[in-house]
Amino acid sequence: MSAVKPSAMRNKLAPEPSPACADAGALPQHVAIIMDGNGRWAARRGLPRVVGHRAGAKAVRRVIQAATNLGVPWLTLYAFSSENWRRPAGEVIDLTGLLRDYLRNEIAELHQNGVKLRVIGERERFAEDIQADLQAAESLTRDNQKLNLTMALSYGARDEIMAAARLLAKAAVAGAVDPAALDEAGFSAMLSTSGMPDPDLIVRTSGERRLSNFLLWQAAYAEFVFQDVLWPDYSEAHFADALAEFSRRERRFGARPG
Repeated sequence: MSAVKPSAMRNKLAPEPSPACADAGALPQHVAIIMDGNGRWAARRGLPRVVGHRAGAKAVRRVIQAATNLGVPWLTLYAFSSENWRRPAGEVIDLTGLLRDYLRNEIAELHQNGVKLRVIGERERFAEDIQADLQAAESLTRDNQKLNLTMALSYGARDEIMAAARLLAKAAVAGAVDPAALDEAGFSAMLSTSGMPDPDLIVRTSGERRLSNFLLWQAAYAEFVFQDVLWPDYSEAHFADALAEFSRRERRFGARPG
């Protein structure tokens, strides 16, 4: 493939688990989490859904701290899907308002703690002030190295793959790419996750067992852990349990066991 720069183209409430810790040698380098269960958490308490989303924001803080404490260098959180725009207007306003508050109230602490923020997804769908806050947060934290935190916002994996295909088709028409020489690495470079390792472990909370249009290309060889805890109740112990489960898996990447 000819060199083309991407920048130029482009449930039930579970009990608290017992503390667990994965073997340090088997720690995943990249954990991605589908944060699910805010609405059910609120409904079970007779509370408005926005209260569940606020409680979920506190869980985000806990899992970021857990990843830092346990030595996971890459963490990706599915915070707002492209399908979330179809929710009732009031809930969308609540969700985007919480995002605005998070960016204005949490980023300074993330920066102080050495967290580098990256955003993937169609950020242009958000209000201009949120777009500006996202840009400012990425700029502020760009040199941090303790944790690489990626927030998937207005993100959909099918849209991401289609966008990459369009970029490559245009490049091929322009003669910048030889289609016969295109390989997986070249295609991956066109995705919004370019430069990131693929997730080793994908976690979904609330007991649901599906990807919901999240990192479809990148998840080809990921391990999956499904936990019954609703996201607002997620703790460092739950995160450690997921890492411990990962450490017990034998990863073959399509090959026979040795």
